[in-house]
Amino acid sequence: MNTIALNAGNLDRQRRVITKATVNAADLLNIKGADLANILGLSASSVSRMRQGEYQLDPARKEWQIAVLFVRLFRSLDSIVAGREKDAIAWLNSENTALRARPMDMLKDVAGLVHVLDYLDAVRGRI
Repeated sequence: MNTIALNAGNLDRQRRVITKATVNAADLLNIKGADLANILGLSASSVSRMRQGEYQLDPARKEWQIAVLFVRLFRSLDSIVAGREKDAIAWLNSENTALRARPMDMLKDVAGLVHVLDYLDAVRGRI
């Protein structure tokens, strides 16, 4: 097998993994399709196709970078709440005095997503 075929196979695997991780994180956080679409900058129909396995995120597009950040956010939050989904969902949807907003509301633009991720990383550093 030549190098080009190996790289293409690796890229396809990466696309599947990030897409599935994004969908799984959204599902575990009880994030609806329209909200995930807003977070990723995709149409609701693209997110619906993602959930059905008919659309994969593209590493050449901004959606990929945002999805990677979103998965990082999920992993940080999951670590803080020790895998308790209800606590993660409650945290995401409750007013946060340190952030001065509901974290879920902040995820709809890249700056807000990064800010929430930075906050979670800082909190994780103290644990």
